[in-house]
Amino acid sequence: MSAAPLLEVAGLTKRFGGFTAVDNVSFAVGRGEILGLLGPNGSGKSTSFNCIAGMLKPSSGSVRLAGEEIGGLTADETCRRGIGRTFQIPRPFRGLSLLENAVLAAHYGAGGHISRDEAETRARDALRLAQLPDDPHATTQGLGAAGLKKLELARALATQPRLLLADESLGGLDTAEMHQAAAMLKRIRDERGITIVWVEHIMGVLLSVVDRVVVLDHGAVIFQGTPEAAQADERVAEVYLGPPESRAA
Repeated sequence: MSAAPLLEVAGLTKRFGGFTAVDNVSFAVGRGEILGLLGPNGSGKSTSFNCIAGMLKPSSGSVRLAGEEIGGLTADETCRRGIGRTFQIPRPFRGLSLLENAVLAAHYGAGGHISRDEAETRARDALRLAQLPDDPHATTQGLGAAGLKKLELARALATQPRLLLADESLGGLDTAEMHQAAAMLKRIRDERGITIVWVEHIMGVLLSVVDRVVVLDHGAVIFQGTPEAAQADERVAEVYLGPPESRAA
């Protein structure tokens, strides 16, 4: 992890009326790092993601990308600054080809307005990285869960992100597909130097890939450290498995 973090989240808080979904969350992500953002369902992972990506405006706190405050910017503004994200439930444009889906994403990415040719170049590169065909006639028809996750990733990569926010990339996949998806994210980091924050509630596969983890519970950080330390931490085990007495039952 380099001395200057790419992403710095400090005191991030998000309230919905009287309910605090994210409570004073702070963490940093180094350039080229893969950080796992973990926690059980309802722990605040996706809300934190949405505040970073511009889908939600933080109630308080700071989100800085390469030193620039981006907390409160809209989703298109954060995308222009180099944040790409996937969504837990893929929603491709079914009437467009795979290439057209990625081209459309490229036009909203980093670097401002680009030509159709440049958008297509970025789109083809993103599809190849995601191991999908860049044939202009290839469609979404017949894509299973793994294929749709790949297209979601390709669309995010076509925006030319410095930081990729991967949301529940393993959901709906079988064991072999989970390992393939994890290996793909690691390869993208290794080959392109893209920093990745990976939100997931499935621990096993993710822990074999990430450099560090941040674990949330009830909207607050309960652990930060290495994957090995997370697996040995009693509080992390408790939020996933319950108290020791219930695990023995």
